Amino acid sequence: MNEGLPSPEVAILVGLPGSGKTSFVRARLPGHAHVSKDLMRSTRDRNTRQLALLAQALAAGRSVVVDNTNLRVADRAPLIAAARVAGAKVVGYFFDATAKECLARNRAREGKARVPDVAIHIARARLEPPARMEGFDALFIVHAEGGEFSLRPV
Repeated sequence: MNEGLPSPEVAILVGLPGSGKTSFVRARLPGHAHVSKDLMRSTRDRNTRQLALLAQALAAGRSVVVDNTNLRVADRAPLIAAARVAGAKVVGYFFDATAKECLARNRAREGKARVPDVAIHIARARLEPPARMEGFDALFIVHAEGGEFSLRPV
């Protein structure tokens, strides 16, 4: 770690497909290295690749945003552990959007960005909302509306 420089941050996004996560990255975290399984279409083991990209960015002293659904505690635990090993701050952003809102946003997407409606319903059923006790240094609830984002600390 570089002395005198702030520790890097690992921002872990949690939310249904279509909840505004990637738009949030562009608007609020443009300086972070962007790690997303959506950008790994031809990768066999996306979890291993995601952790490798996270470790590489942290080793270079960069802050990272993990832009995936990260629905379950088990999905988030290895990300939090990797951040801790690197001495990074862990910040969670929980996108509080209903399935109805996500379905509407998803219908406006085109091409591979659009997911089948059933994927949103399945994600909703699997969602385990994040909690500070998982190891987050800070946790925010994010509400997206009309391209704007409001944050509320948990």
